[in-house]
Amino acid sequence: MAADTTDLGVGPDNVAVAANWRGFTWLVLAIAAALPVFWYGFTALARAWVTPEYSHGPLIPLISLYLFLRELRHSPPAPDIVPRRWPGVAVMLFALAVAALGNIVDIADIVCYALIVYIMGLVLVCFGWDRGRRHWAPVLHLVFMLPLPQMFYWKLSIFLQGVSSELGVAVVQLAGIPVYLDGNIIDLGVYKLQVAEACSGLRYLFPILSFSYLFSILYRGPFWHKAVMLLSAAPITVAMNSFRIGMIGILVNYFGIEQAEGFLHFFEGWVIFLACVGLLFLMAMGLQRLTPDPLPLSQAIDLETHGLGREATRIFAVAPSGALIAAAVLSAALSIGWTQFREPQIIVPERRDFLTFPRSFDGWYGDFVRLDPAVERVLGADDYINATYRSARSGDSFNFFVAYYDDQTTGGGLHSPEVCLPNGGWEVYSLEPYRVDMTGTGYGSFDVNRAVIQKGMSSQLVYYWFEQRGKRMTNDFLTKLSVLKDAWVINRKDGAIVRFVVDIRDGDEAAADARLQANMRELLGILPEYLPN
Repeated sequence: MAADTTDLGVGPDNVAVAANWRGFTWLVLAIAAALPVFWYGFTALARAWVTPEYSHGPLIPLISLYLFLRELRHSPPAPDIVPRRWPGVAVMLFALAVAALGNIVDIADIVCYALIVYIMGLVLVCFGWDRGRRHWAPVLHLVFMLPLPQMFYWKLSIFLQGVSSELGVAVVQLAGIPVYLDGNIIDLGVYKLQVAEACSGLRYLFPILSFSYLFSILYRGPFWHKAVMLLSAAPITVAMNSFRIGMIGILVNYFGIEQAEGFLHFFEGWVIFLACVGLLFLMAMGLQRLTPDPLPLSQAIDLETHGLGREATRIFAVAPSGALIAAAVLSAALSIGWTQFREPQIIVPERRDFLTFPRSFDGWYGDFVRLDPAVERVLGADDYINATYRSARSGDSFNFFVAYYDDQTTGGGLHSPEVCLPNGGWEVYSLEPYRVDMTGTGYGSFDVNRAVIQKGMSSQLVYYWFEQRGKRMTNDFLTKLSVLKDAWVINRKDGAIVRFVVDIRDGDEAAADARLQANMRELLGILPEYLPN
């Protein structure tokens, strides 16, 4: 045994720390063995981290490591015999199984979240259940390096765009400037500013949330102080981003549209980010004043880094154990099995291209319009149709839109029209499931999402649903689950969103329903050639 250890100095309370090369070797093997299963997640993170919203991502593992080493300073070296290591092995196997599922259904988010679970399992194996679970905070911090699933990202982005638009206009009005908000478009009269996705504040929110989590851990004070700072991060970020939008509106009003572009726009963003950080520090100072014996900020925030290098060497002192050896062997076996596994070939069914969709039927003539290139990129559809049909006899019109995806787990992916409508200035007045009877079209009766949208004095009726391999669904979350199931069962991930829109005249919604359902009957008989069951 002596030949297998090397003195590494002392740990807390002058306890000797010795390297255990057999234990360290098994630890390295356990980590290396899992790499093939998690590789898809690593590549997805690399792609996400080059985007502005997640550019802080590479810093998160380093901060988590700092938090972990900081906790180790107050913990003696683990003894060779550590009880209750095996629960960690179960956690690691569960993480590997979830990651394998994420690979099979081609959803990198699942793999990434499983990676964090695997890391927690490894900590439990090395330290045992009783002590290892106390290190949950540094591991949980790793969540901030992951991109939000697209479905939640779009909904959160649009929500924040709406809030930032409303508050930004309030800032402009406080300056005495006449302004009108049309959806997410700030109308200053001569100039119009659109609060686009990049102005939602997400590129500040994600790093600020991470910073507030770190800040609450380092803060020396009551738990409720930490909770207040953590929960305040999001409101502070939204408020400051709204102030930024308002200030841009004021500058544009007085000095021209160039104030909303280029370096100044970028500079304003960094100013707001640093201001959010400063507000968190001010909040910490204020909370300290509420305590009987307040500490100066330099002592209230534990930034001590002494001895972290020595703590890092303790990784070499991990003792070998049956649980650690089993974790390494089982991880290797599962990875080998995964590399030999032949993922089912995803089937892309044959279908007709929307370029061949009829441009006229029974006196109706369609005007096919391409979307803006920026919208096309966000939509990420493999094929789509955006057509407005007009009747030569009555002058009536309706809009017909379909976005089709060969694979709904990559690219832009499906999202509800609730996400898109505010960007065009439309507000959703009502939205509810609605049963339509399309007997005779091959579709029968099915549910659609029925929405009434308004923009100024205009109102429209919208029907939309998610066409999913012969199924019609109205819930976007259940649609995602359906894709996962069908990817596994029938090897298909294709699907589409179908939308019909018609004007509401004189507030008569019943007449609009009748007209829209008549229009649907004309096209649904053709649609299966373009959206295969």
